[in-house]
Amino acid sequence: MPTQYEILQNLLREKQSTWLITGVAGFIGSNLLETLLKLNQKVIGLDNFSTGYQHNLDEVQTQVSNNQWEQFTLIKGDIRDLDDCKEACSTADFVLHQAALGSVPRSIEDPITTNENNISGFLNMLVAARDAKVQRFVYAASSSTYGDHPDLPKVESQIGNPLSPYAVTKLVNELYTDVFAKTYNFKTIGLRYFNIFGKRQDPNGAYAAVIPKWFAGLIEDETIFINGDGETSRDFCFIENAVQANLLAATVQNDAATNQVYNIAFGKRTTLNELYKLIRQRVEKTHAAAQHANPTYRNFRAGDVRHSLADISKASDLIGYTPLFSVEKGLDKASKWYLNNA
Repeated sequence: MPTQYEILQNLLREKQSTWLITGVAGFIGSNLLETLLKLNQKVIGLDNFSTGYQHNLDEVQTQVSNNQWEQFTLIKGDIRDLDDCKEACSTADFVLHQAALGSVPRSIEDPITTNENNISGFLNMLVAARDAKVQRFVYAASSSTYGDHPDLPKVESQIGNPLSPYAVTKLVNELYTDVFAKTYNFKTIGLRYFNIFGKRQDPNGAYAAVIPKWFAGLIEDETIFINGDGETSRDFCFIENAVQANLLAATVQNDAATNQVYNIAFGKRTTLNELYKLIRQRVEKTHAAAQHANPTYRNFRAGDVRHSLADISKASDLIGYTPLFSVEKGLDKASKWYLNNA
C-alpha cells in the first residue's frame, strides 16, 4: 500500500505548481529544490549566499534534466529586504521558508545578526507571503525551542525556557505565525527540525554540523573533538525525511493540520559516542587509517541541551509523515556523498 508521501509525489508529477524556497542554495533548501524539480514543479529560489553556496545549485543542475532545470528561477536577494521578499512571493503557490542564520554558538557570539535574519527577516517573509495570498507558508522551526524542558520524548505542546539567542528567535517565529493565523487567517505550518543531516551539508567553517565535520575529519585524518563525555544524545534525522515533511505540510488538505508545529525527526536517540562509531565504520571502508582514530573529549558547549528525542506521532497523524530513513540508513547514503566530495 503506498504511503501518503508516495501518493503526493504522483499527484505533483501530474500537476505543476509554483514553489518558493528561501535559502535555496543552502543544505536543506538545495535538497528541496532537487526533489521539486524532479517532480516537474516550478521553483523560485531566494538566497543572499551568506551561508548557501552556488556549488550546491550547480550540483542540483547535474541531477535533473535540462527541461526540469529551466523551471528554476533564482533571485539573489535578502529576507531582510521586504522588497526582495515581495518579489519572490509574488507568483508563489507555496512557500518553504528555510532561510535563517543557524547555529547556537554563532547566535551567542552575534545575537544581533541572528535576530535580524531570524526574526526581522522572518516577519518580512510572513508579510510578503500573506500579501501575495500564498496557499501555505511552511517554515523551518527548531528543536532548540524545547530549551530546558527536561521530559523525553519532546512533545510539541510542552516547551521550556530557551537556552540561546538562536532558540529565542525560533520561538518568536512560532509566536508570529500563531498571531498571523488568528489575525489574518493566514495558514502556516512550522517544522521543528531535529538535527537534520545529509548530502550538501557544509563540513567547513566554525559552525559546521557535527556529522559532515566528523566525516571530513576522519577522511582527512584530523582530530575529532567531542564536547563533553560523548553521552549527549540527539535525534538525528536524514534530509530526505525532512524533504518529505515539507512537501506533506505544504499540501495537506486537512484544515486541522494547519497553523500547527510538528516535530520532524526519526524518533530514536543516538549518543555522540555511538554516532562517532557509526561514521568511523563507514569511512574506514575506503580510508583504512580511520579504523585507528579515536576522538578527543573537551568541555561541554554553552547553550547545548543534554538530550533530545522527538515524539513524531503528531506529524504522523495529521500530515502523514512517515520517516523512511533511520540514522544508519541515512549515514549509508550520506557517506557516499561525503566520500565523493571530500
